Amino acid sequence: MSNKMKRILGKSGIEVSAMGLGCWAIGGHFELFGKADGWGAVDDNESIQAIRKAIDLGITFFDTADVYGAGHSEEVLGKALKGIRDKVVIASKFGYTFDPIAKKAEGLKYDPEYIKNACHESLRRLGTDYIDLYLLHIGDLAKEEAGGVMETLEELKNEGLIRSYGWSADDCDRAAAYAGRANFTAVEYDFNIFLNADELIKVCEENNLASIIRSPLAMGLLSGKFTETSKLPADDVRGAGHDWVRYFKDAKPKEEFLKKLDCVKEILQSGGRSLVQGALSYIWGKSETMIPIPGFKCICQVEENAKAMEFGAFSRDIVEEIECLLTGEEE
Repeated sequence: MSNKMKRILGKSGIEVSAMGLGCWAIGGHFELFGKADGWGAVDDNESIQAIRKAIDLGITFFDTADVYGAGHSEEVLGKALKGIRDKVVIASKFGYTFDPIAKKAEGLKYDPEYIKNACHESLRRLGTDYIDLYLLHIGDLAKEEAGGVMETLEELKNEGLIRSYGWSADDCDRAAAYAGRANFTAVEYDFNIFLNADELIKVCEENNLASIIRSPLAMGLLSGKFTETSKLPADDVRGAGHDWVRYFKDAKPKEEFLKKLDCVKEILQSGGRSLVQGALSYIWGKSETMIPIPGFKCICQVEENAKAMEFGAFSRDIVEEIECLLTGEEE
């Protein structure tokens, strides 16, 4: 596939595809504070083939975290990229402590010694000697406490272990607090057709920060495969009972979001797009800083995601029409 959709990773100057892939799901089962935090069973061979297929289709950006699968996501990504590391850009995250044997994440840590050790362990699992973008994963850490984290990240940058850094945080104040740093180059946050993030988008645009967009498909709800009778298993993060899961409750999709999707289905599918592709086109149309990172567990999902780059961004008029329809639904 030939496409010209590229983005620059904020102030770093690093070029990436306009869409990346999120590698949470391919980590497989693990628990966060006693509840399942994976996306059900995975096939490592399928994951590896899907990553390689993504590269063939023009995707060059992969986002993971040390805690996904309690280290397993990084390991799988590292295997898939063996011999082709120079073709891609890797983002990883730190801040959650975990037991790779028990597959449990149960704590938070961000002191300098821990961060440096976490970085070296991620490098080992990924099979590389540098990480392109290293993100603080603790989204609710007080911005004042993050100052020491940023100093440690500067040290890692100076040592050549990372190329740039940022914060996975859905908060304008946290993003703005360190936006002036030369090597603070990205903020990772939730955004899709259901969410308003105008203030955070403005912070990123004004400070030349990349917007790494997680949940661009609303944890899969925007695939269109869910109905009011859908029921997710307890080994799926969406059915495990986490109170921060926005789109699902009691292992079922929330009716309010299913109704919102019905409102905009037709426009999302305009021009021959699938719902997934329309949801991604909306994000690109919202801001040129945005790099959505939809998840995947199989080759077919990667192919559908990648094809969105052929369609490209929705126009500003269509973006505004989608938002008007959704606002009308709320009223």
